[in-house]
Amino acid sequence: MLSEAEARAAVLEKVAPLPKEEAPLIDSLGRFAARNSRAVRSLPAFDNSAMDGYAVQAASCQSGARLRVVGEQPAGADRGLSIGAGEAVRIFTGAPLPAGADAVIMQEDVTREGETIVANSGVEEGEFLRHRGSDLAEGQMILHAGEPITPGIVSLLASQGMATTEVHARPRVAIVSTGDELARAGDSPRPGQIFESNSMMLHALALAAGAEIQLVEHAPDDFDRLVEILRRGLTHDVLIVTGGVSVGDRDFVKAALRQLGVEIALWRVAIKPGKPFVFGRSDRCAVFGLPGNPVSTFVTFLKLVRPALRKMAGASEKHFGLRQVPAKLGCALENDGDRPHYFRGRLEQGFFSMSGRQESHALFGLSRANALLRVDPGVRLTMNASVAVELWD
Repeated sequence: MLSEAEARAAVLEKVAPLPKEEAPLIDSLGRFAARNSRAVRSLPAFDNSAMDGYAVQAASCQSGARLRVVGEQPAGADRGLSIGAGEAVRIFTGAPLPAGADAVIMQEDVTREGETIVANSGVEEGEFLRHRGSDLAEGQMILHAGEPITPGIVSLLASQGMATTEVHARPRVAIVSTGDELARAGDSPRPGQIFESNSMMLHALALAAGAEIQLVEHAPDDFDRLVEILRRGLTHDVLIVTGGVSVGDRDFVKAALRQLGVEIALWRVAIKPGKPFVFGRSDRCAVFGLPGNPVSTFVTFLKLVRPALRKMAGASEKHFGLRQVPAKLGCALENDGDRPHYFRGRLEQGFFSMSGRQESHALFGLSRANALLRVDPGVRLTMNASVAVELWD
């Protein structure tokens, strides 16, 4: 049985970033940059006012000074105005600074008397000005290849006059759930059946990881029918199967994948909840077989599938995993098993506390959790111990 680190390395070795494509800025949101980008335009692009007020020369704008208003500069086209000593130009936020001005006095700090203003307080050189390039200089790096494109990055790229940017294609994902014990939403479950929820959970997790979901199907415990459904799944970049990957008499997934020519690279990982886990490849399709218990599915996806999807989507390595933050433990914990155990819990105000039952079927507790805590075999942790948790929310 492979360790989690060995399994993750084996998976990542066999996947690669997908081809690059040019995408409209808004469609690039949540994707990963495929090239470095540098600023071609300074921000601000010109000296401008940070306030509504009057552009002045600070030396002639002391408290009680009277200044003649010689023009008005709204935000927009530069009117080419200029001022000298004892003069002022009415100016608005974001408007270009007139030549000769070195400060702006707020409109609240003056008294207007016809074409003259009286300064009620002094102003210092540079006050309420935004200087060209003070936020961003031409040639400055604004986005590295492999970084996620956030709403702030979209705005920054748009400020450079860009309408599109180069990103990697989203992984096209097929999801297949398995098992006669599962009923679909809207059906009436027979005695002994439960509603199938793993495919919906995987759909949500894969979307959050940057994938595009193109197929979601359910396969009964029938070998030929399973082969038929998996064959359709293998036409995508990634096939994720949940359930049927263990060693039971009706666990057909590994055999069905082999019949379809999938080369199984690994099976079983030392992780709890989890352990049953299949990874293989068929042509250009990466295949993941996850356990049927929902919490096991959730944890193995986050630790082993998500990094692969992120790499395929063009993320740099530092973005493969979950965000790790320090915390204090809100309760004592012990792992008396033989595998690393990922406890599910909630991080609030710096404290991590377990949420609900920790069995691999317990969905309610998982629904209240936002973080994972890894505890190695034989480790005991006391309340208030310093730990590192991983956030997915």
